[in-house]
Amino acid sequence: MLITTKELFQKCYARYAIPAVNVFFMEEIHGLFAAAQQANAPFIVQTTPFARDYANADMLLSMIASAARIYPDTVYAIHMDHGYEEHILDAIEKGGYTSVMIDASHDAFDKNVERTKLVVEKAHEKNISVEAELGVLAGVEDDLTVDPAHSFYTNPQEVEDFVKATDCDSLAIAVGTSHGAYKFSGGQGLQLHILEEIQARLPGFPLVLHGGSNVSPEVVERINAAGGKIKTDAKGVQEDEIRKAIPLGICKINIATDMRLLWTMVNREFFRDKPQEFAPTTPGKTFMDEYKKFILKKFDLFGCAGMASEFQN
Repeated sequence: MLITTKELFQKCYARYAIPAVNVFFMEEIHGLFAAAQQANAPFIVQTTPFARDYANADMLLSMIASAARIYPDTVYAIHMDHGYEEHILDAIEKGGYTSVMIDASHDAFDKNVERTKLVVEKAHEKNISVEAELGVLAGVEDDLTVDPAHSFYTNPQEVEDFVKATDCDSLAIAVGTSHGAYKFSGGQGLQLHILEEIQARLPGFPLVLHGGSNVSPEVVERINAAGGKIKTDAKGVQEDEIRKAIPLGICKINIATDMRLLWTMVNREFFRDKPQEFAPTTPGKTFMDEYKKFILKKFDLFGCAGMASEFQN
């Protein structure tokens, strides 16, 4: 069942979080939908402008629609992640999405409001939810790079005015995470005191955590043991931090890096151990199985396993 993120957040707020997972290709979509149906867990499937350029938007949306038929008991939203106006307005016009994100966080406050408000007006006309962002995350995601010197935490004193001025449906905030594989190399972790103040100023309003991957040291070690050269001096968001953030209003947690690392681990180990192989389907099946197991653990951690039934009654 395809629904909006607004509908998801109305039920999950302060109880559990919804994983929002970036997808690029078929094996990821199979693994995600299969896990969600098994766990009876609601989820958000995300595409970025980079993914749309890589696979073509029609291809991505068609694969997602096919997965929904193959796994008919799933409850999900389709979200455009980190879009600019040209991407978002195209997605709104052509359809297929129930949620979009306008990323104007690098602009000054007033400009961010102006750009976000434009998207909200267009999206709400078609019952599409809008996620905005206030505060800038460092790191690398797809073709977007932000130097740590240019990142900054969300200012809690600005959130009320921003939400009121834009009428956005959820707000991505910067509270210490970053994009890419090298998160938290400074060891600071989530700034829960900032999150607490934001929630106090926006009680009941859905908040979004970008850069929510864990970056498992075991996965990184296995990649490097199979010939990779991933740095080992960083960690992602820890499980105890996730558990503390959910009651503070975090409704949506973005996951992208973990899936890329998992793909890298599976393929490096497969071709290391079976150098005579050349068919892409064999490691593809292994990846789908590993992906499914990984997502099932995320559903449990986020507390959303079994919660799809709340939307099916």
